[in-house]
Amino acid sequence: MELIPQIAEWASTRNFTSEEVDAEALTRILEAGRKAPSAKNRQPWRFIVVENESIRAQIEAAAFGQEHVGQAPVIIAACTTNVDYRMPNGQWSYPIDIAMAVSFMMLQAARENLGACVVTTFDEQEIKEILTVPYSMRVVMLLLVGHPAEKPFPTQRKPLKRIVSHNHW
Repeated sequence: MELIPQIAEWASTRNFTSEEVDAEALTRILEAGRKAPSAKNRQPWRFIVVENESIRAQIEAAAFGQEHVGQAPVIIAACTTNVDYRMPNGQWSYPIDIAMAVSFMMLQAARENLGACVVTTFDEQEIKEILTVPYSMRVVMLLLVGHPAEKPFPTQRKPLKRIVSHNHW
């Protein structure tokens, strides 16, 4: 099956070097998130880029001490500005919209030869306080970005025949 290499070889990075991320590469990563699709083109996102070591340490603590969180030289807090919109199918749009934007950023990070990892295990209220996120907004997920300390290996994925059906369940 022909996939772009960034998808075919994807693996989350959980061990980063301390090397800084190039500012131009980081801009391209953020631009990829900006270009992602969203429900009714609402673009309900704000990305808070954290490179400050002491703030990253606070975020690590709020992420229940996950070492790779504080180790990553860049943490992008993916927040939503639109917590009230439900799509016509009844689903909240913001988790899907933010996931799309973060997915685009992950692929761009791979294109930049950087590692990335999504983190959803954290105390949202603590993160909001650390980053001064307004009360009415949500921090949906964190994206860690940096130079991998080692090449992560893709995890085993279920075969297509176990996850795809045609015309019915």
